[in-house]
Amino acid sequence: MPSAERILPILRRAAAHNRATPGRSGFLVRLQECGEVLVAGDLHGHVHNFQAIHKAADLAKHPARHLVLQEVVHGPFRYPLGGDKSHQLLDLFAALKCQFPARVHLLPGNHELAQWTDRPVGKADETQNDGFRQGVSEAYGAAGPEVYAAYMELIASLPVALRTPNDVFLSHSLPSPRQLGTFEANKLEAEALDPAEYQPGGLVYGIVWGRDTSPRTVDDYLRKVDADFLVSGHIPTDDGFAVPNHRQLIVDCAGTPAAYALFPADRKLTHADLVAGVVVIGTA
Repeated sequence: MPSAERILPILRRAAAHNRATPGRSGFLVRLQECGEVLVAGDLHGHVHNFQAIHKAADLAKHPARHLVLQEVVHGPFRYPLGGDKSHQLLDLFAALKCQFPARVHLLPGNHELAQWTDRPVGKADETQNDGFRQGVSEAYGAAGPEVYAAYMELIASLPVALRTPNDVFLSHSLPSPRQLGTFEANKLEAEALDPAEYQPGGLVYGIVWGRDTSPRTVDDYLRKVDADFLVSGHIPTDDGFAVPNHRQLIVDCAGTPAAYALFPADRKLTHADLVAGVVVIGTA
């Protein structure tokens, strides 16, 4: 575990790199100098899965490859007093973002949004928000509040969605059919968003909380964002991935098995091409 004095500058530099990511416009990043993408689904504090994905990405040896992670906070891994360890994945992401600032990305999920907006998320009989705060406190003691504030700054700096040069759209999920009726994709490129966009009924809330994967809903979303295919997370799977329709791929790294997708970004793809890039990993 790094000391607070060591991790704080890394978290703050990573937040600055997030905001300055090449191709970023508001809350959307158009990936630049991108030959291929490795995208992993929800990690939820799973360090072993992160390590396997990091090894597979091998960014130093693949200079045209981008790594996209999703939803790292709120997991089952605990400190001795019960605090959630998932903040460790924010540390690991931040370190990677500082090492490869143009090629490492984190897409926030509903859990990052809930933590940042202080909107409680429950699981069983506990509030995951409180577990996350407790974990930071257990790890950093008196420096916990300062480190927690840096984590919130890091989450606030994240983009909401990415798109590849070959028109694959990446977001944690997609809005419900009801929200899609008023969905304005151009808002993703606004320099700032009204706080209401992070609450139920808002743009960001819809993108990270929606669960409708019917073909019509996905078609409508992709038409709104002018993309061919969607790679998302959010929905737990038995096999580490799912193909719910003809234009979407879901990847899930919260447990075992886990899966990521590696696909080219410099040529047009078919849906079959996208699915063929899925790699399933198993960890203890």
